[in-house]
Amino acid sequence: MTDPMIFDDWDGVLRVVVTGVLAYVALVIMLRASGKRTLSKFNAFDFIVTISIGSMLSSIIITKSIPLVEGIAGLAVLIGLQYVITWLSIRSERFQNLIKSQPTLLVHRGVFQDSAMKSERVTKEEVETALRSSGKSGLTPALSVILETDGSLNVFEAA
Repeated sequence: MTDPMIFDDWDGVLRVVVTGVLAYVALVIMLRASGKRTLSKFNAFDFIVTISIGSMLSSIIITKSIPLVEGIAGLAVLIGLQYVITWLSIRSERFQNLIKSQPTLLVHRGVFQDSAMKSERVTKEEVETALRSSGKSGLTPALSVILETDGSLNVFEAA
């Protein structure tokens, strides 16, 4: 006799394998059909959609009470909404501003912009890490740092 916490039955294992393969194939097809933008470099909105897709995929595979077709329909809804949102944001600046954040200047010509750093919750240590990652040994009057919409820190030298 086996413990159901470790192994219940072979039907459950077979269901997970079959559902997992079919749901994965459906997801790949939908992502390819929706275009590269669906899983592009993340901004906050993209991150939320991607996490939701992953959560839904795992629920489809593991949860016995979710039929495969209903799960695939749920994935299609999320991907379809992502497509519509990106389509609208390209065509409407007002809508784009509602969905996406703007880059923020954290260091301007070697001077920390304290109010911007505080409002974006970025520490001087994080900026200094970005400087080191870009090959800079420290902050100079020629350097500026921008917090990009995807959360990355971009270091550049002023001309």
